[in-house]
Amino acid sequence: MEETAQHLSSDPEQMDCETQARAEDGVGTGDSSSGEAPGSSRPAAAGPQAGQGGDVSTQMTDLSKDRTEPKPARLKTFNRVMERSLQKLINDISFQRFAQTFHPLYKESPQVTESIHRQFVSQLQDSIREDIAQIVEEGDLEVKFEELDRLEKAAEDSMELAWRPSGVPEEDLCGFVMPYYLQQQEYLRRELRKLQKENASLAQKVLAGREAIARAEQQLSQSVEELQVSESAVQEFVSSL
Repeated sequence: MEETAQHLSSDPEQMDCETQARAEDGVGTGDSSSGEAPGSSRPAAAGPQAGQGGDVSTQMTDLSKDRTEPKPARLKTFNRVMERSLQKLINDISFQRFAQTFHPLYKESPQVTESIHRQFVSQLQDSIREDIAQIVEEGDLEVKFEELDRLEKAAEDSMELAWRPSGVPEEDLCGFVMPYYLQQQEYLRRELRKLQKENASLAQKVLAGREAIARAEQQLSQSVEELQVSESAVQEFVSSL
């Protein structure tokens, strides 16, 4: 047995040659019987095509589902993102970091430190959630998100091409600013015409007031003259008596 083992271990090249010869004999047998390589058959080649067709149908089904399924509400997405961010923040505030920061307290009383950490995390979560709810309420985000959905749907239904930058900042800035300036110019012209009309009306009123004052002065002077004439006539009459 030992001699046989030594013989086999001492001649590995002969073993490799025998193994290769056996493999070539097997290949030759397969070639002579079917004319094709072993393990390759036409029905097996049809398998990937069938699988590919199944993948295509699955992809088409997924696309149809994506088109038919409604998109999640933006407010829910906002709340979900805020909640995930809050959870990441809370995960960063681990008890291990808390204990390392307040190591003297942890060394003296680990249970108290753990209780303080739990209270801190709980109060921090409540405070952040209250702030987020206040932001949503004060900013009226639900209405703003609905308006954004409406604008997005209107943009999808519109056939007009969206604006794209031309690559020249000066032209893009002029194209964006000039309509605003023209609008402001037209607004100022309207206001100027309005003020000119008001000034003309006020000028007419002032002129009419001046004419009324002049007529009043003339009437007053006539009345004074008539009084003077009456006074002189009375004096003459009294003197004649």
